[in-house]
Amino acid sequence: MTKPCILCVSITGSLPTKENNPAVPITVEEQIESTHEAFEAGATICHAHVRNDDQTPSSDPEKFARLKEGLMKHCPGMIIQFSTGGRSGAGQARGGMLALAPDMASLSVGSNNFPTRVYENPPQLVDWLAQEMRTHKVMPEVEAFDLSHILQAIKMHKDGKLYGQLYVQFVMGVKNAMPCDKEVFDYYVKTMKDRAPDAEWCAAGIGAAQLTMNEWAIAAGGHTRAGLEDNVRLDRNTLAPSNAALIKRAADLCGKYERPVATWQQAREILGLRMPA
Repeated sequence: MTKPCILCVSITGSLPTKENNPAVPITVEEQIESTHEAFEAGATICHAHVRNDDQTPSSDPEKFARLKEGLMKHCPGMIIQFSTGGRSGAGQARGGMLALAPDMASLSVGSNNFPTRVYENPPQLVDWLAQEMRTHKVMPEVEAFDLSHILQAIKMHKDGKLYGQLYVQFVMGVKNAMPCDKEVFDYYVKTMKDRAPDAEWCAAGIGAAQLTMNEWAIAAGGHTRAGLEDNVRLDRNTLAPSNAALIKRAADLCGKYERPVATWQQAREILGLRMPA
């Protein structure tokens, strides 16, 4: 298989702290440095959350603006993807950074259970976030925690509600949501091929499922995500020393399946994203 594989690095997220792994980048400066290392290891998308000084989640547009500026300077050409996830804010505050016009932003199109709460994505909010992305020409990465989310994403794209090319990420291994299950994964892939053959897809695994999902996605011709947001360990007994280490592991799997790691130019071409000026 010669199709380049896009590697996305999920640098921080909303949950891991320095207590979980000292390598988790919290400040904007740490995030820029950690992303730069992952960029050099092969990551061409940065999936970014921001944090407050006390490590709690934030949706502060000023922090996102500083992060975007730093990534454009130190990781030229890298695709910048902001999170609109529900742990960082409530309601329309989740999309307050979209006016900064990143290349992409995550979009959850349905609700589901998380380990200790319901991850609420009511239709009115989903439509508002999608419209904000259209207004600012931000391509969504649809985060699918359930089969219904994949089907809804395909429908929204056909209805013209999603800006740009359809790109769906399967998220598996979240407690109380979809487990890391090969039969389900294979059905997800089949659903995308049958119902949205021109779309691209990606897969992310949480915790111990990260490595498994990396391998399944690469072997099946998709793209994949790795990083300290989803998993702070290399194995049960070893903390990951950096985001770059997790990306390198995914890049090594690309070699196993004879797939080239996408350059940032190839990643932008595959996803139909504009080239930087």
